[in-house]
Amino acid sequence: MAVLNEAEAGDDPLVFFRRWFLEAGISSVDEINAMTLATVDGTGQPHARIVLLKGIDENGFTFFTNYNSAKGQELESDPLVAAVFFWKELERQVRIEGFAEKVDRAESDEYFASRPLGSRLGAWSSPQSQVIPSRELLESNYKLYETQYNDNVPRPPHWGGYRIKPHRIEFWQGRSNRMHDRILFIYDGGQWSKCRLAP
Repeated sequence: MAVLNEAEAGDDPLVFFRRWFLEAGISSVDEINAMTLATVDGTGQPHARIVLLKGIDENGFTFFTNYNSAKGQELESDPLVAAVFFWKELERQVRIEGFAEKVDRAESDEYFASRPLGSRLGAWSSPQSQVIPSRELLESNYKLYETQYNDNVPRPPHWGGYRIKPHRIEFWQGRSNRMHDRILFIYDGGQWSKCRLAP
């Protein structure tokens, strides 16, 4: 049975997250990089959806999206976010709270260029989150941009990355009888501290 203790978690939650992420990658977990991202709109209404983690480093967690989408507009007005990873097969969950900031253009350009051609064309073709009259609009937009760009598809100015800079990260390890392990890290602007939470 897996356990989680303070010594195992170490002193840097981003380092420990990478360890858990690698362990999920060599296990039977599907879509290990799928994370639920929660944002808040101008009325205080929270919204959540699945996005894909595309990078993790000492600065935080990176994902990419359309800046004009609902989430992009919400992040523009309020950058506070929460994210959750759940790896059922390992009985593990990671909860992240922090704020999102745009990555620089070079990083967005580099990732966009690595995407399959169809995904790059799709980024131009879809006015994400907007009401559209029919599927045909998407299909005609796709054909238009396919003709316009061929294989040389530049990154749209409305598309790019965000990095979640965390100030709270909680690791949850499931155990029997609901006697789960929970280790919480809190960043005070200078260093991380950690504590154990009751399940």
